[in-house]
Amino acid sequence: MVKRTCFEDAQCPIARSLDAIGDGWSLLIIRDALGGRRRFSEFQKSLGTAKNILAARLRALVAHGIFELRPASDGSAYQEYVLTDKGKDLFPVLVALRQWADDYLFEPGEEYTRLVDRKSGKRVRRLELHAQDGRLLRRQDTELVRVP
Repeated sequence: MVKRTCFEDAQCPIARSLDAIGDGWSLLIIRDALGGRRRFSEFQKSLGTAKNILAARLRALVAHGIFELRPASDGSAYQEYVLTDKGKDLFPVLVALRQWADDYLFEPGEEYTRLVDRKSGKRVRRLELHAQDGRLLRRQDTELVRVP
């Protein structure tokens, strides 16, 4: 198995993000946790991944402060993986991936899940990037600048 490149000291914020959450299993674990799963067995059943892979990803997510381990809420001997605020703040990242997939990865008429507003039942509006003054920004309206 090829060892992943470590980006924890990279100057690029995207590279550092990938170091923490940049594999498919980690993102799917976070997706499941946002949906209410908390126990190892729940993640394993949902994802169908090998236990050693799941255990490694969960350890890494805990080490990155995305999850914390807590005693089971039902008082049993089990532990639960609970998203931290850092983990919960990944919700818009997953929404952006979902919306991109809606646009490009499903054929017309193909069945899939859709994110809706729980209160209204209506589809969630597309994520947009706005300037400080409220203007809608596109890629060509932005540039990267080095932060000292």
